[in-house]
This record gives sequence, C-alpha cells and structure tokens, in this order.
Amino acid sequence: MSFSWPWALMALLVVPFVLGLAWWARRRRRRAAVRVTSIAVVRSALPGRSRWTRRIPAALLVTALLLLGIGVARPQATVPVASDSTTIMLALDTSGSMCSTDVEPNRLTVAQAAAVSFVRSQEGGARIGLVTFAGVAGLLVPPTDDTEELVAAIEGLSTARGTAIGSAILTGIDGLAEIDSSIAPTGADVSETSVALAGEFAPSIIVVLTDGANTQGVDPQTAAAEAAARGVRVYTIGFGTTTPAQMVCTGQQVSGWGGGGGGGYGGGGRGGGRNFMTIDEPSLQAVAETTGGEYYRAESADQLLDVMADLPSHVTVVNEKIDLAAWFAAAAGLLVAAAVGLSLWWNRVRMPAGRRARGG
Repeated sequence: MSFSWPWALMALLVVPFVLGLAWWARRRRRRAAVRVTSIAVVRSALPGRSRWTRRIPAALLVTALLLLGIGVARPQATVPVASDSTTIMLALDTSGSMCSTDVEPNRLTVAQAAAVSFVRSQEGGARIGLVTFAGVAGLLVPPTDDTEELVAAIEGLSTARGTAIGSAILTGIDGLAEIDSSIAPTGADVSETSVALAGEFAPSIIVVLTDGANTQGVDPQTAAAEAAARGVRVYTIGFGTTTPAQMVCTGQQVSGWGGGGGGGYGGGGRGGGRNFMTIDEPSLQAVAETTGGEYYRAESADQLLDVMADLPSHVTVVNEKIDLAAWFAAAAGLLVAAAVGLSLWWNRVRMPAGRRARGG
C-alpha cells in the first residue's frame, strides 16, 4: 500500500493528543469526586457492566481516529485490472524444421491452427499483430483487430531456412512501438519513454512460438534485454517432440525456400546447421525470465491449444492504483456509530419496576 499524501499521516498525532486529554479529564474527575462512606451504596448506583465492556467504546473510537488519520493520507493499493489497450504480437517460427511430422500432419499446420483459434477467441478484444521468422524476421501484419486479415496471413505462411528468434523479438518491439507511444522502438533512448521506469509492465506483450534454437541474427538474450528495458513481456513456447520424423510440407508451406523473406532483422549471427529436433529450452526460459514472461512447452496439438488458451489470463491485465480513502472513511464511520451505540446501550438508566408500573 502507498500514499498519495504521505505527509498527511501527521494527522495520526491527533490520537495520542485525544488519549492524553481523556486521561487528564479522568484525573480531574477523580480529584473532585465526593467521598462516600458506604461502598455498597456506590456499587448499587453504578451500571451493571464489567470493566472491559466500559473500554470497548473507547477502543472503537481510537481505532476510528486511526483509520481517519490514514484515510487523510489517501492510501492506494496496486491491483490487477482488465486492460482495454492490450496488444499481442504473435511471432511464429517458419523455419524448415516446422515441416516435421512428429506432430501430425506437421508442426507448422498445427501451429497455424492454434494461432487461428487464438485470434478468433480474441475477436473484439485485444489487438493482435503477426511476426514471422526464419533466417530473417518480418512484420507480416501490424497490430489490428481485423480477424479475417490475421487469419488469411496465418493460413498463407511458408517456410524458409534459418531461425532468428532474437530478431523476431526486436521486430515485435518495433511493431508495438508503432501503436504505443510508451514503448520506445529499438535503437531509441529508453530512459525517457519506457514504462519500465515506473517498475510496471506495458499492457502489450510478445508471444514467440518456435521449435528450435537461434541460428541467425541477434542473440535472444540481447533482444530480451531490450524488451525488458521497455517493460514488454515475452512469452515463449517451445513446440515439437524429440522424436525423429520425416519433414513433409504442403506446396504452400515450401514456397519460401527459393528466397529470403520480408524486410526485418536478419543476416550475420552464428549461422550453420543444427539438429532441427532440438529446442533450446534454456534460452527460451531465460528470455521469459528476463522480461517477466513465462515459458511453455507443448508437444502436441492439444497442448499447444491449451497454451494459447491460457495466454489471455496472463497478458490482458495491468496493474493500476486504486484510491482506498473512501473505504477507510467508511470503516471509521461504522466504528464511531458502533462506539456510540454500545455506549448508549450500556449506560442506559433503567427505571425501577415500581415506577414503570405506575407510569412514572
């Protein structure tokens, strides 16, 4: 809990002042008390209640004063609330290994189906953008709420050589920066524009789905550091099994092998071949941890659908500060009312039975 006006907590000094004033007044009454020789007479005149019940109203009043003193300082609580400005950037691996048939009919087809299902489930909600990456990464569809445009782009994916995971993350950052001024594009000075300065996450995230390891372009951890500096969470999904299987793609899915891809980050890097069955899980986990996201593992179509369905529960909320001053004031008011009510109830004067029978 934080306070909008922390200096107003000085109002709590009223509590010891009131307690001191009550002690002083009680001391004066004792000095001015009339001495009575018969203790039995005094006891018969006192209300019939125990010592602790006499202190309950006072304790309630003191608690009410404390709550009012805190309420004056405008306490705030940080709570997760639904965001109406969430943007989800899907970065899908379209490297040649996505033609593997260890997940039938092949990894890419299953990934496409899961992505389409996810996009349709978000219809009317978050905006979604699409990044594809093989040897280079490119922004295929800028963030949009046009479901049909996204579905058409996903269904028309084709594969190419290489895997540039780090470049895909940087491309996703730039795609988010185009529609969210609080996110600085790559290469910009983060110190003046990033929401990460406030210790909070941006309401927009990047989801990277890959079946392998980075072979080209920017190192994933370098890209993750760029995302973290901007408060952008990256959720990573490692897809596929470790069982060797034949690679079979449709004509549409292999059409990209003859050339490069769209514009974006690519070239350079480590290059070279790799075992296409190997998912670099430590790297994907590190990316998620660095950015405040989460790593998922999916080895089947059902698992991938479950992962995609679980994403909105993590990414469609943002932290906001809620003013609690009214709640503190209401609680204080209830305590004052309870204190007054109990005091009146326990201090009421009961008329003798004879007087009530005679009607006064």
